[in-house]
Amino acid sequence: MADLVEDAVKSSVKKTLILGGARSGKSSLAETLAKSSESVTYMATATAFDAEMTARIKLHQQQRPKDWVLLECPLLLTEALQQLSGSGQTVLVDCLTLWLNNQLYHQPEQDFTLVRQLLADAVSQFNGQLILVSNEVGMGLVPIGELNRVFVDQQGWLNQHLAKVCDQVIFVAAGLPLYLKGGSDAAD
Repeated sequence: MADLVEDAVKSSVKKTLILGGARSGKSSLAETLAKSSESVTYMATATAFDAEMTARIKLHQQQRPKDWVLLECPLLLTEALQQLSGSGQTVLVDCLTLWLNNQLYHQPEQDFTLVRQLLADAVSQFNGQLILVSNEVGMGLVPIGELNRVFVDQQGWLNQHLAKVCDQVIFVAAGLPLYLKGGSDAAD
């Protein structure tokens, strides 16, 4: 894995999308890629609705370097990316799945086609190194319940949309990265 990370760091990759399941190692890989930068802004999208999520957030905070700038972005991610574009910061967004969950929870009636397009535009136009973390949630059974199916559909479409505008797409399973786009072993 170290060789793959070194290849990604040495390359001119500007926008990376890292996908994987829960506890796949996707956040660890994203943080490893970001650590090669002098200045990092970590955009956190999680909100603590319960004690377990509070503990998860604290664990992530303890694992991150202390000199990284933290920007909490549970809803206004597109706007924050537009503001940080060209700042010289490496921006790491963790994670798009929680951001989408927040969008569905707080504004379920909004036009999600437009939401995806606005985020993809902000990513496409971002000037600098950008690392996005997102869950791949569509690899299991079709969920029971309309809201769950809507979430899986929206997450899948969001990941597809962002994969098109990112220079590199990496799938992580069991802590091992598989380069889907833009890596030395990618299928492109």
